Amino acid sequence: MNIDISSKIILTISLLIFMGCGSSAIVSTPVENIDTTPLKVSELTEIEQKTWSHLDLIKDTIPGMSVHKAYTELIKNKKGKTIIVAVIDSGIDIDHEDLNDVIWTNKNEIPNNGKDDDNNGYIDDIHGWNFLGEARFEQLEYVRLLVSGDRNNPRYSEALSEYNETNQKYLNLKAQYEQLINEVNVADKIVSKHLKKKGYTITEVNAIKTENKALQESVALIQFIFRSDFETIAVAMTAFENDLTKITNRLNYHLNKTFKGRQTDDDINDLTDVGYGNGNVKPIDKSENHGTHVAGIIAAERNNSKGVKGVANNVKIMAIRNTPSGDEYDKDVALAIRYAVDNGAKIINMSFGKYYSPHSDWVRDAIAYAGDKDVLIIHGAGNESLNLDLKNSFPNDQLNSDVEVSDNFLSVGAITQKYGSGLIAKYSNYGKINVDVFAPGSAIHSTFPENSYETIQGTSMAAPAVAGIAALIRSQYPKLTASEVKQIIMESGVSINTKLVVAGDSNTIKELHQISKSGKIVNAYNALIQASLIARQ
Repeated sequence: MNIDISSKIILTISLLIFMGCGSSAIVSTPVENIDTTPLKVSELTEIEQKTWSHLDLIKDTIPGMSVHKAYTELIKNKKGKTIIVAVIDSGIDIDHEDLNDVIWTNKNEIPNNGKDDDNNGYIDDIHGWNFLGEARFEQLEYVRLLVSGDRNNPRYSEALSEYNETNQKYLNLKAQYEQLINEVNVADKIVSKHLKKKGYTITEVNAIKTENKALQESVALIQFIFRSDFETIAVAMTAFENDLTKITNRLNYHLNKTFKGRQTDDDINDLTDVGYGNGNVKPIDKSENHGTHVAGIIAAERNNSKGVKGVANNVKIMAIRNTPSGDEYDKDVALAIRYAVDNGAKIINMSFGKYYSPHSDWVRDAIAYAGDKDVLIIHGAGNESLNLDLKNSFPNDQLNSDVEVSDNFLSVGAITQKYGSGLIAKYSNYGKINVDVFAPGSAIHSTFPENSYETIQGTSMAAPAVAGIAALIRSQYPKLTASEVKQIIMESGVSINTKLVVAGDSNTIKELHQISKSGKIVNAYNALIQASLIARQ
């Protein structure tokens, strides 16, 4: 074996970085004036790691949303009104032990009789609707543009350039990962043979003394893998192989011009061609875990002594599957919003997005329709470290940079559990005009398919945290409108004047009011106090 250790270290670092959705008034004091709050210097406990987003900045020195405090001091035993929250996503494991009691059921539909009993246009939509049918993978939107051959499209050249650059990037990554996996495998075999055992420790590797060049190089590579926070070589190999699978899927499906993912036989360019899909809202594959995780953040059962606790305590989750591995279709997004509105949802969570949208007008019309029907939409801002004031992201509620079609759309960026300069998640998109608030999105522990629980990150996790707060407000104060709830969430958040590193770039230092419209991180406790005051007026 001939390993250049220095170049291999650089490669491994780059890969690791790459691994990278009308009651009585309350008399209480809001959480504010927190800029003198001391930084938490100790490591978070296991419980704090799993619940940090619900903790309180002043009490716990962790920048959570004060959810525990809100329940203990404000909500107490007040049940409130049941609120339907639609989760438009990749599907939800509706049989999960921590979700099965909070899933919405269409009482006007008779299960499995093959009839549209309630005449809403959807047959056997018992817990929601699946606009994807059996499809799991899809192309990216700009790949679909290239496949269409529409060279008159003003973004065709941009799409072609992005495709060529991205496709080459993933081809290179695939080759690098394959090389890395092969060389770690070889190094592991050489070290295992020398130690006469599998499953060795870093201490045993460090103790190896040899003049054999191949063994020296193998030891150096294995030592670096251990230093990269992998507990064992087996764990590292699993991580590398999982990432290689993601890269391969990117090439085989998302970037593949000949791949055809659509399986519903509808016309994607005809918004009136409806009724396609089916009533199976569960994930097609357990790897489609995104929607289940999002649902748990909002509404995982709080009193069953299992798993995790959702933000909201009196919610029914309407499951709508429209988000494949790849880019969602505008038609599916528009119809999903309208389905949610027409079937009783008061809040919609959408933890997906893209940067090309051929029928963005359909989606904006659906957003405006939701606004007219008093439905609040919460949307994750995206995970590309971009300034959305300079880069269009879809879906959005704007005809141009400052004209909104309705006042019911809330865009959410992500923060970490580290109060201080590292508060803003390095992956989070931002924008003084196009991102409204920030909320916990990093290292969020929630439900996964098949009664499991995992910790993942993204603005996809920040959005449902806010949706949960919105559900709390609408449950406790049901007379408040969607636009009022939006304003309450934005105005009641915690202001932070600390200098913040943005997009993971130490040269980009901003204050929160410079990267979001509200300049605040959401706070459930404060929001309920403000809602109480407004509800009295």
